[in-house]
Amino acid sequence: MRKYYKIFAGVLSLYIVFIMAVMYLPVSGASKPSVLERYGGGISFRLFGRGRAEQASAHTAERKTVVPGGSPFGIKMHTLGVIIVGLSDIQSGTENLNPAKDAGLKIGDVITHIEDVPIHRNSDAARFISGAGGEEIKITAMRGEAEIDFSLTPIKSEYDDSYKAGMWVRDSSAGIGTLTYYDPETLGFAGLGHAICDIDTGEIMPLYSGEIVDVNISGVSMGQSGRPGELKGTFASDVPLGRLYRNSESGIFGMLDYPVLDAGPVPMALKQEIEPGPAQIFSTISGHNPRAFDILIEKINYSDTTPTKNMIIRVIDEELLAISGGIVQGMSGSPIIQNDMLAGAITHVFVNDPTRGYGIFAENMDKILDSVEDGQIAA
Repeated sequence: MRKYYKIFAGVLSLYIVFIMAVMYLPVSGASKPSVLERYGGGISFRLFGRGRAEQASAHTAERKTVVPGGSPFGIKMHTLGVIIVGLSDIQSGTENLNPAKDAGLKIGDVITHIEDVPIHRNSDAARFISGAGGEEIKITAMRGEAEIDFSLTPIKSEYDDSYKAGMWVRDSSAGIGTLTYYDPETLGFAGLGHAICDIDTGEIMPLYSGEIVDVNISGVSMGQSGRPGELKGTFASDVPLGRLYRNSESGIFGMLDYPVLDAGPVPMALKQEIEPGPAQIFSTISGHNPRAFDILIEKINYSDTTPTKNMIIRVIDEELLAISGGIVQGMSGSPIIQNDMLAGAITHVFVNDPTRGYGIFAENMDKILDSVEDGQIAA
């Protein structure tokens, strides 16, 4: 009996040593996740940095399922305040003056208040400036994360005999994007995979209010090296499909008024389950019904420093290449499906190679959507 006990103890010791060695083996590739990862209360093991992660926990969180998109939508949004997009001198007598610049205001500043009154439209700002009669007014603006007060004195323009500040402002934006997915239980949705930025300043436009509407894609301008193509479409209705509540680096997010697709839900992939290799995107290049197109995921980047550039993808679908040349503007947000799971979304096209572009992990988008669904809807 003692002989069998010694054999059993020896085998058990070897098994424990093997398990400990596997747990602490280095992962190949500096950009890979650590061997031991925590996700939703569960623990994921990645052996030798290859293959898919296997969940090993008695209390692993239930995997989220979502309805993948691919359908286009029109975006209408108003900013939180008005964005200064240009400064121009005003002729007054023999001088060219610029009150906004003299006050310290800069392109990219977002004017939120004038005389402590909230400003939401260009007309609000114009009314205060023209009505000041040349008297000094207080302007509050956001510059990045900082709130700054300025004192501005409008001057009378000889061109139309009205008081002006010498700045151009913008309060809204409109365009076409692609729905990435929505939660069938909450109707929370995510799209674009990147922020809506002002075309002149390049800054993320602070959202005050917005909505999405149905769009009909009428054609495609083919992308070429050095000249990105684009989807051409028209707003098909003024009736909103949903409301926008967040414009962030990882996309736009909101709540649908009703389900917009007949597709069934699919699991959302964890980032460590995504791997280089074949995948598909769902996108719309005609009408408003999405179709599947073949791509390759060429590279994966797990770094948190580039949340919208987690994957490099390449279009290999011959039909899509013949019609669009690859990825074009308006396809941002097209969902990436791999192994029957939502892996992420297209975010950018390579300007010099429209067959290739970047993608974002679905997990990164879902972190923002979770906060929207919880009622944290600040811009």
